[in-house]
Amino acid sequence: MTFEDQWLQQKEKVLAWLRAGFALVALVAIQFNPLRVATYPLLSHLFLVAFFLYALVILYLVRRERMEPRKIGLATTCLDLVWVSLIVFTTGAVQTPFFAYYFFPVITASSRYGIKGGLSTALVGVILYGFIRLYFVWGNPISVDLFIVRSVYLVFLAYIFGLLSEFERKQNQKLLALSKTAAEVAMLEERRRIARELHDGLLQSLATHLLRLETCRKRLLISPAELDQELQSIEGETRSSMKLIRQFLAGKETQSFPPGMLLEYLRGDLRFLRDGLGMRVILETEPEDLNVCDDVERDLYFVLREGLMNITRHSHASRADVALRQTENEIQGTLIDDGVGFDINEASNGQGLGLTSMKERIKKLKGELDIKSSPGKGTIISFVLPLPANDGAV
Repeated sequence: MTFEDQWLQQKEKVLAWLRAGFALVALVAIQFNPLRVATYPLLSHLFLVAFFLYALVILYLVRRERMEPRKIGLATTCLDLVWVSLIVFTTGAVQTPFFAYYFFPVITASSRYGIKGGLSTALVGVILYGFIRLYFVWGNPISVDLFIVRSVYLVFLAYIFGLLSEFERKQNQKLLALSKTAAEVAMLEERRRIARELHDGLLQSLATHLLRLETCRKRLLISPAELDQELQSIEGETRSSMKLIRQFLAGKETQSFPPGMLLEYLRGDLRFLRDGLGMRVILETEPEDLNVCDDVERDLYFVLREGLMNITRHSHASRADVALRQTENEIQGTLIDDGVGFDINEASNGQGLGLTSMKERIKKLKGELDIKSSPGKGTIISFVLPLPANDGAV
C-alpha cells in the first residue's frame, strides 16, 4: 500500500467515526424533541435507526479495511446524500435542525475530490433539499430567500473545503515527490558506497593477489623456498578475503583495516613493489609516527593504496615516492611515480572506479585532491586533509 493509499484509508476511518457520531446525535436529539417527527413518526424513527446502522456498517468495513478507500468514498458520498435527504424529509418541519447534516457529504466530497467534487455534491444536495421543501405541501412552507441562503451555504462550504483539499493534495504530492527523490538519492549513495567498499577492499585485494601470483610464476624455478613462503602468504590472505566477502554478503560490518596500521600496511605494499616488481620505493613521514583517528586513517590508506595499485597496473614506473606530513591541523600527502602518465580528461570520462573512489574518499574527509599527469611525464597525486583538533597532537 502506497503512502497515498494509507492516508486515504486513515481519512476514511476518521469520516466513518464522524458519520457514526452524527447518526447517534440525531437519535438522541429526536428523543429530546419528539415534535420533530410528528408528521411521519414511524418513517422518521425507521430512517434514523437505519442511518445509524448504516454508519456502523461503514465504520466496520473501513476499520477492517474490507473495501478500497476510493470505492467506499464514492459510495458513501451518494448514500450520505440520500440518507440526509430522507431524514430532512421525515422530520418535516421547516426549521428542522437536520439541514446541517447536508454539510457532512459536502465536506467529505470536497476533501476527497476537491472543488469540482464538492460543488457537484453541493448542487445535488440543493436540488434534493429544494425538491423536498418546494414540491411537498407543508403547513409552513420554506421561504425562497431562506432556501437561497441555505443553498449558498452549501456551495460556499463546498468551495472552501475543496480549495483546502486541493492545496493539501498538492502539498502531499510534493512531499511524496521529495520523499521519492530522497529515497532514490539514498539508494544511489548506498550503491556507490557498496561499489567503493568492494573496489577499495575486496577487489584491490584480489588484484594484489594476481600481481603476487605473477611474481610467483617468475620465481617458480629461481627460488622454490621463497615461492612456497609467498604462496602460503597468498593462501592466508585469500582466506581472509573470503571471510570478508561472507561478512559483507551477510550485511555485517567488515573491518578490513585494523586501526593504527596505516604505516605498517603502506610499508607492506611498498615492500611488495620493491621485492616483487623490482621498483625503487621511498616512504617519508613527518613525524615518524602519525597520530590519526581510525576513520581518517582507513580512508587515507585506501586512497594511497589505490594510487599504488594504479602504478603497478598502468604506469610501468621504475620508482614510486610516498610522502606524508602531519601538522597540528592537517595532513599533507603526495604520491609520485615516473611512469608513462595518462590523460586526466580521458581518465575522468572513463568507467573506472579508481580515481572516482579516491576523490570521493578525500571529499568525505573534507579534503582536497589534486592529480597532475600527462602522457610520458609520470603522475603526481597530492592531497590535503583537515584534522580534528584532537588528531593534531603528536
